[in-house]
Amino acid sequence: MSRTSRIAGAVIGIVALTGSLAACGGDSLEKEKGGGSGSSGGDSKKGSLVVGSAAFTESKVLAELYAQILGDAGYDTSITTVKNRELYEPSLEKGEIDVVPEYAATITEFLNAKVNGAEKAQNAPLASGDAAATVAALEKLAEPLGLKVLPAGKAVDQNAFAVSKEFAEKNNLKTLSDLGKSKLKVKIAAGDECEVRPFCAPGLKKTYGIDVTGIDPKGVGTPQSKQAVRDGKVELVLTTTTDAVLDGLVFLEDDKKLQNADNVLPVLNAKDAGAPEIAAALGKLTDTLTTEDLAELNRKVDAERAKPTDVAKEYLESKGLLKK
Repeated sequence: MSRTSRIAGAVIGIVALTGSLAACGGDSLEKEKGGGSGSSGGDSKKGSLVVGSAAFTESKVLAELYAQILGDAGYDTSITTVKNRELYEPSLEKGEIDVVPEYAATITEFLNAKVNGAEKAQNAPLASGDAAATVAALEKLAEPLGLKVLPAGKAVDQNAFAVSKEFAEKNNLKTLSDLGKSKLKVKIAAGDECEVRPFCAPGLKKTYGIDVTGIDPKGVGTPQSKQAVRDGKVELVLTTTTDAVLDGLVFLEDDKKLQNADNVLPVLNAKDAGAPEIAAALGKLTDTLTTEDLAELNRKVDAERAKPTDVAKEYLESKGLLKK
């Protein structure tokens, strides 16, 4: 799974989810790599914790942040990278994984489909642009599964639309509402699925009245998509809020909250990782981490080829979250 594969929000594509869960539910934990840098190095009296990570940069960075701050709190920690949510969520329920960094809306709709069935989840989504309401729905789904949901933070990774600075200044655009009111014709650089998915072209038309004339299928947040906007071949590019490589582009604010609230939050196995000390340690990170921080950490890994271990440690130390 890639970070941008969540483009549709979790509602679309849920019909295929039930089969995936049935296929994966009995599988053993599929590891891509083990280990991690979060070990406390102490006497481990508090026990050991396994932090789960999906196989994309941002999840790996978040897992390192979790492992290191928990290690600093006295736990022996390791990181297990698993390919996708269909594999790691059942492992979280079983206690093979103790904690994972998650996205509020996406995990809500994943569990909605698992608990209530794919068809019902598609017709009655529980996630929305309201972070508090989404987390409340998530807690109700998670608790019977033996999962504990910690509070969501300020950091959010969700779909975002950007235009060139020149285009924004020329047309006085700061929000997607501004773009709708401008009556400008807009072509979007995105994945070809943008044409039918409700959080992309159809949503822009319905929620904002934006006149979308077509899709240039260069991908979500790819260098080619961004360059098409800079070159004036298209007006809008779909990327994500934690994209730090904009270079001449600016986000338009989703002021009517078309996108679901994919705020970052920890989800834990309640039995094995439900201790207040764990929640307190992770809470310090959640309260500190911003969308801009996360974007910069992603940039260091993807653009500068820094290791997630190193960028996580540097960040935690810079914020005073690790003991020296």
